[in-house]
Amino acid sequence: MNKMIANVYCVGRNYKAHAEELGNDVPTEPMIFLKPSHAVTTMNETGVQLPANRGSVHYEVELVLRIARDYKPGMTVDELVDVMAFGIDFTLRDVQNIVREQGNPWTPAKGFLQSAPITPFLAFPGAVETAGDDFVLRKNGETVQQGNINRMIFPLQQIVDYIAANYGLGEGDLIFTGTPEGVGPVYQGDKLEISYGSRVLGSCIVESGPSAS
Repeated sequence: MNKMIANVYCVGRNYKAHAEELGNDVPTEPMIFLKPSHAVTTMNETGVQLPANRGSVHYEVELVLRIARDYKPGMTVDELVDVMAFGIDFTLRDVQNIVREQGNPWTPAKGFLQSAPITPFLAFPGAVETAGDDFVLRKNGETVQQGNINRMIFPLQQIVDYIAANYGLGEGDLIFTGTPEGVGPVYQGDKLEISYGSRVLGSCIVESGPSAS
């Protein structure tokens, strides 16, 4: 999958309730970080291998956009995006707390292999239409996160404009658009499943990772 991907942009703290649940300030402009393309893997009844000895690993479910063409000023998100998916921004939370205190980049906590599993793509219906349904993450059959892009601090158009102006945006780029509240730990053996509206889009099993005991 990573051969088709250029840059993987991620938006941090894009839901007010999520920023608050972690005790973080609500940002006044988009907070952007990167994952390597090698972090992306499929989430189609597959297994994921997560670090087992680097502290807690948290799930963060997000809408993922794929950019279909090079950005030009004035283009709308509906013109730029051809397909979307939903994915999990796995985070080494203990590592993130350490690097944040040290003032270091988040890459060790966010960029490890298989830290960005995504569902199969589906057609992007447009920003307004995408808000017509909630997306849901279930862990072992229990709903742990539920979100809707209407509750984003920074809407999709502002995100693409900001990334393009500051970092560039072109064909093949992915954007993880931020996670709602409800993030929490995963353990070896957990099953994670993402649905959108009434459709189950993808699932994965944590084949290796922290132990629950």
